[in-house]
Order: sequence, then C-alpha cells, then structure tokens
Amino acid sequence: MEKVADIDLDLYSCLQCGYCKATCPAYDQFGWEADCPRGKIFYLKRMGERGFFANRKRGKEDQAFYETLFHCTSCGICDEVCHTEIKLSEVWEEVKEWLAHRGMDPLPGHKMLKERIYDPKKRNPFYDENDPEKDMLDRRGDWVPEGTKLSDNPDVAYFVGCTASYRMQFLAQATVKILQAADVEFTVMGPDEWCCGSPLLRTGLGDKIKEEYIQHNNRQVERRGIKELVTACAGCYKTIKENYPALVGYRPFEVYHISEYIWRLIKEKKLKFTGEFNKKVVYHDPCHLGRHAGVFDEPRNVLKAIPGLELLEMPRNRERSHCCGAGGGFKIAFGEQAENIAVGRVQEAVETGAELIVTPCPFCVVNLNAGAKKAGLDIKTMDLVQLCEQVI
Repeated sequence: MEKVADIDLDLYSCLQCGYCKATCPAYDQFGWEADCPRGKIFYLKRMGERGFFANRKRGKEDQAFYETLFHCTSCGICDEVCHTEIKLSEVWEEVKEWLAHRGMDPLPGHKMLKERIYDPKKRNPFYDENDPEKDMLDRRGDWVPEGTKLSDNPDVAYFVGCTASYRMQFLAQATVKILQAADVEFTVMGPDEWCCGSPLLRTGLGDKIKEEYIQHNNRQVERRGIKELVTACAGCYKTIKENYPALVGYRPFEVYHISEYIWRLIKEKKLKFTGEFNKKVVYHDPCHLGRHAGVFDEPRNVLKAIPGLELLEMPRNRERSHCCGAGGGFKIAFGEQAENIAVGRVQEAVETGAELIVTPCPFCVVNLNAGAKKAGLDIKTMDLVQLCEQVI
C-alpha cells in the first residue's frame, strides 16, 4: 500500500470545483456532500492532516468514512470531468484497500463475495442455492454445449467469467456459437479458470487476487500456449487487460473484448451477419469497457453491420456515458439505489425512441432490466452477443 502514502499530491490538487459532484450517480442517490468525490477528497485531506496515513490509530469516524467510500459505482465519470486530471477511481480503490488493512469491517455483501471467491471449492461469487456446499469450481464448464469442438492446440482461449459460467450461461453459449461460426479454433479453461478478481479489487479486498489468482490465471493461459484471450465480460476485460500487468508486471497474451474480436472477424471477412434485425437499437457504454478501457467504436461498428438495425445514441454516451448502477460492488451493497440509477438510464434510452437497449456487459444487462421493471418501462436490455447470435 505504498501508493496511499503518495496521494497527498492528488488530494491537494483538488480544486473543490464540484464538477464531479454534478455527474456522480451515487451522489444523486444519497445526497450528502461526503457521497460525492469532492466530499471524499476533502475528508481524506482531514484524515491526512491528523496523521492517519502516518499509521495513526483509526477512530470510529474512520469506519463511517470507509462505508461512505462504497457509495460509489466505480464508474469513473469523476475521472473524466476532473479539471486537474486526478485518477479518482484509482484513489478510491487504494484507500479502500488501505482502510481494509487497518482493520475496517467490510460491508456484509463484500465480505460474502470475499468468502466465496476465496473458497477453494468455488473461486467465484456464486453458489448453488440447493446445495451451498457443492464444489462449484468443478461445475465451471458445465455450460459447454454438447458437441462443441474445442481445439487441443489453439491460439485463442475464451475466458468465460463467473457470471456467464454460473448465472447467464446463455451468454457463454452465444459467444461459443459466434466463434464457431467464424471457424475460430479456441478452447475454454473450465475449472482451471478462476474468478478474474474484479469484484474484490474494486472493493479493496483483493490481497489474494494479487498474490495468487492473477498468477494462477496467467499460468493457465500461458501453459496452453494461448496468444489471445477473448472475454465477453466488461469487468473481466478491464481487470485482465489493465490490472493484471499493472499488479504483477506482465501479461503473456493479448486480451480482446468480444466486441473487438467480432469486429475484427467481420473486417477479415470471417464472419458475416445473414439475418435481419429490423429494430431501433440504442447502445449503452459499459463503464469498464468504455470510459475505463477506451472501447467505443468496435461494438457500435458491430451493430451497424447487422442488416436492418437502426443504431441510436443516448445524449450521454462514450466518455460521458451514464453508469447503469451495478459496478464497484455497489449493487450487492445498495441494491435499491443501484436500481434507481438504472431507472434513470433506461428512461434516457426510452426517450431516444429505441425499441431495445444493447450493451456488451452482463452486469449492465441485469441491472438495466431491473431498472426497467422497477419503473414499469416496456423496454428490454440485451447483451451484444445475444443479438449477434440471432443474426449469424
């Protein structure tokens, strides 16, 4: 945690201008100054002035501030609008980890995530409702359709991710169907694939992710001779592409989000959409894929390549896209507020005249659909691979 000792420059660079406050989705829900980035920065400065970062014993107020840090979806819009270019989303992750090391009590939902992901029988955030003690790791590849041809010596591996492996298996199956349609020789790692670690890295509980999980996943890819890793999860993509090399110093393969990979296959004339989709579709930028990783054009180009589809845009898009509300461990801790954020985003989509929302992130799909249901809005959100599967 050496970085935290060096955040003074960021803290005292803050102009307290309030641009971050005006864009923060969590502040809209909770409404206190301490819930916006500006308020958090101000409080961190006060903590520093009383010696907190010089190993002073924590006080009761520090636990309260620690909990306030999680009034944040990790969307990164505060980074985008900050006049002094403070990487606020990185500051929050560092401080969460620092405070966790100082003995702060994790939020109940985050503690549960930690226990499940670090359980050697699970290695993922989920469990079997009928048999919580079941060895979930062994079931990680159960979704693979019968007759799927996996290569024994591939250059490409599909990193499925926890959500598609256990809760939204239709996304994994759709991704496989697309890769097969393009004659891509690939494999999946089954039980050798562990959680990428994103939920714990975002909540400051990722010690074993850094010490064990990143090295494990890197080794499993490397020993198979994989040159390219493809994932359909925006969270896995950001974590493996950016966090892995930053935390352990290397990543022995290239990483592609499925939207990038599909667009590449289209350009190389290996994949062509033959079916039509005659609807007005509005695209939602996932924070991890768009603002964090800079992938904006490829998913839009894929949608434009679908015959009959009319692509629309919401007023807040690309770098200024509004969060769905599900990221950063926010939904598991503050479910009602997460859905309220989604309500606002879905309303924005409806106002474009769209008949369907499309996004390449399973968490966005789940929460935007929850927001639509909560608001009584007759519009669905579909994952990009679901749509592509229908027209290949």
